[in-house]
Amino acid sequence: MKYALLIFSCLTWGYAQQLQDTIQSTIDLKEVTISALQATSETPVAYTNLTKEDLDQRNLGVDMPILLQFLPGVVSTSDAGAGIGYTGIRVRGSDATRINVSINGIPYNDPESQGTFWVNLPDFGSSVGTLQLQRGVGTSTNGAGAFGASINLTTDRMSDAAYVQLGNSFGSFATRKHTVMFSTGPISDQFELSGRLSKIDSDGYIDRASSDLKSYFLQGIFRDKNTQIKALAFGGFERTYQSWFGIDETTLKTDRTYNPAGENYDSEGNVVGFYEDQVDNYNQDHYQLHWEQAVNAYWSLALGLNYTYGRGYYQELNDIWYDQNIGFSGNTSANYLQLPQADAVDTENITQKWLDNDFYVANLMAAFEKGTQKLNLGFSYSSYVGDHFGTLIWAQNAGGALPNHRFYENKGEKTDTNVFAKLTHGVGRQWTVYADAQYRWIDYVANGMQAGQEPINVNRNYGFFNPKAGVTFSMNPNHQLYFSVARAHKEPNRTDFENGNPLPEELTDFELGWRHQKSNLHFVANAYFMDYTNQLVLTGAIDEVGAPIRTNSGSSYRLGVELDLSWTISNQWQWQSNLSLSENKNRDFFFERDDELQALGDTNLSFSPNLIGASQLHYSPTKDLTVSLFSKYVGEQYLGNIDSALSKLAAYSTQDINIEYTIAPSWCESLQLQLLLNNVLDEEYTSNGYFYTYDDDWTNPEMITTIEGVGYYPQAGFHFLAGMSIRF
Repeated sequence: MKYALLIFSCLTWGYAQQLQDTIQSTIDLKEVTISALQATSETPVAYTNLTKEDLDQRNLGVDMPILLQFLPGVVSTSDAGAGIGYTGIRVRGSDATRINVSINGIPYNDPESQGTFWVNLPDFGSSVGTLQLQRGVGTSTNGAGAFGASINLTTDRMSDAAYVQLGNSFGSFATRKHTVMFSTGPISDQFELSGRLSKIDSDGYIDRASSDLKSYFLQGIFRDKNTQIKALAFGGFERTYQSWFGIDETTLKTDRTYNPAGENYDSEGNVVGFYEDQVDNYNQDHYQLHWEQAVNAYWSLALGLNYTYGRGYYQELNDIWYDQNIGFSGNTSANYLQLPQADAVDTENITQKWLDNDFYVANLMAAFEKGTQKLNLGFSYSSYVGDHFGTLIWAQNAGGALPNHRFYENKGEKTDTNVFAKLTHGVGRQWTVYADAQYRWIDYVANGMQAGQEPINVNRNYGFFNPKAGVTFSMNPNHQLYFSVARAHKEPNRTDFENGNPLPEELTDFELGWRHQKSNLHFVANAYFMDYTNQLVLTGAIDEVGAPIRTNSGSSYRLGVELDLSWTISNQWQWQSNLSLSENKNRDFFFERDDELQALGDTNLSFSPNLIGASQLHYSPTKDLTVSLFSKYVGEQYLGNIDSALSKLAAYSTQDINIEYTIAPSWCESLQLQLLLNNVLDEEYTSNGYFYTYDDDWTNPEMITTIEGVGYYPQAGFHFLAGMSIRF
C-alpha cells in the first residue's frame, strides 16, 4: 500500500508541475510546511506560538527546554543544574520520547530512542524564526507520534536588510557565549544568505559538569512571488562531562554539587580522584533542502529533503573496586570486554561506547485554500541506520587485546512512512469543522551484541491509523469554543526492547476549549482528558547513561485544565501567565513487593505534577528599557508509580529578573544590554530525579525484601547571565 501512495504522490507532483505552466504573476506563495503542520485559530487543539523576539528575551546560552519552561504545562530539567549541557523537557507529564519535534517539518527526534538531545544543537534558538508548542495529540505531523505534545520550529525567514550581529554573554559557573550572525539581506529582491557561529562554555553548577559546545548555521533562500527554495546546513559539537548519575538523599543534604562520575577508588575503597575524560563527545550535522511552489491561486506544493549525520561516543573509566563492591555491573570482567581467553583477567579499563548514524527524510506536502476551505496533504518517508559499538582504549591487563579492540557491535535500522490529510471547512459564518487522518508504517530491526555480550534481536512492523476530528464555534469575533477528539498510537523505543517485550501505546485525547481575543487581551481555557492503553510510563529508574526506563502500565489517564493569559495592561505593563491543574493516574496498578504481588489501586503517574504555573510580568518605563519578572511553580510529583513516600519530589518555585536595555547609537544599528538574574531568592530545589527498587535476597536468604532507592539532580541557587549584542 505504501508504494501505491508513493506513486500517487509522484503523479500528483507531476500534475502540479503541468499546472505551473499557467501560473500568473499575481499568485501569492503560501508557507506550505507551516500551514500543513501548525495549528491556527480555526484548529480545535491547544497551542502556544512563540516568535524570535520571545525566545531572545532569555537567550544568553541556555538550551531550548530552558527557553520554553514558562509555557503552559512545561517542566524543564538540567543535569548540570544551570540550563547548559544535557537538558530535558516534559509537557503534561509526558517526557521527551512522547514530544514530537520537527525543524522545518523534518523530524528531529532520534528514531531509536525517540528523545531529543538539544545539547547537539547549542544556541539553535538564535536561528529559530517561529515556534509552536501543541499540547496533547495535536495535529498530524512527521516523525514519531506526539503523545504529550509537539514542537514545530521554523528557521529564520528572509531578512529585510543586511546585517552583522555580534553577541557575547558571561555569567556564573564560568559561563561564556559568543555568537556571530549575519545576513546579506535581499539581493535583487530574491536571494539571501544568512548564517551563525556560536561557542558556549560552562563549568556547570554540578562539580565537573562542564560543557564545551560549538554550533553553526548557514541558510540560503531564493524567493519570488511563486517560488521559495531554502537550503540549510547546520549542526553542533558537544563535549560535556558526564553528570547524569545524580546524588542520593544524604549527599543532597551535605554536598549538593557532588558528582560521582569518574570516581577512582584505591584498594581500600577510598575515592582518590576523578577521571578527567569521563565525557560525552558527539557531532551532529544536518543538511536540508526545501522547495515551495505556488501552482495557482488555490494550490501550493512543498518538497523537503534532509540528511543528518551523527557520530560520537561517551568515554568512561570503569573502576574495578567500584564494580566489584558497589556497582556489580561486570564491566571490568574479561567476558564483558571480550578479551582473548589466554591470560584474560578482570581489569580496570577505559572504554568508548559509540553511536554512528545516518538519517534520511523526504517530505511532500500540498496545500489548498479557497474561501473557508483548507486542505493539507502530506507524505513523509524516513530511513535511519545506527551503528552501536564499543572500543577498549586502555586496560590494566588487556590480555593480548589489540589497540581499540571492539568488545560489542550491533546495528539498528528503522523506516517510517507517514501519510496524512487535514481538512478545515467553514459551515456558515460561525462553524468550522476539522478532520485529520494519518497512517504510519514503521519497520524496526536491531540485531547484534550489546555490551556485556547481551544479544539484541528486534524485528517489528507496525501500522497505526490516527484519526482526529473537531469543531470550532465562533460566537463573535472575540469568542471561540472548540472541541476535538484524537486517536494516536506510538511504537516502543530501543530501550524498551532492551528491557523486555513492550507493547505499543494507544491514546484517545479529548480537548475542550474557549478562546477570548481582544486587542489587548488573549485568554484561553482548555480542558483535556487523555485516556491511555499500555502507556509506556517512566518507572523512575534510569540506565547507565541516565536514559529513563519505561514499562507498559495497562490503563491510565491524564485529566486537566490549562489557563493561559496574555494581557497588555497599558503601554508600560504587560502580563503573561498560565496555570495547569491536572490529575494523572495509573488505573488498578500492581506491584511486586517482598515477593508478593500487591494491588495498589489507582496510583499517581510518575513525573506528573498536579499543579504547574508560570508568570511573566514586563514593565517598560521607556521604549528602550524593559524589566521583567519571570516566575515558575512546579507542584510535588512522584518519581515512580507506586506512590512511595521516598519517591516524592518536593514542590519548588523560582523567581528570575530580566533587564533589557536597547539603544540605537550613531555607530551601529542597535546595541542591546541584557542582565538575567536567575533564582533571585536562592531557593535550593531539585527539578528531576530517579527512583528504583530491587529485591534483597542475600541479607536473609529465607525472606525477600524489596529495597527502594532514590536520586536527585540539584539545581543552581542564585546565578546570573549578562550579555551584550551589537547589530550593524
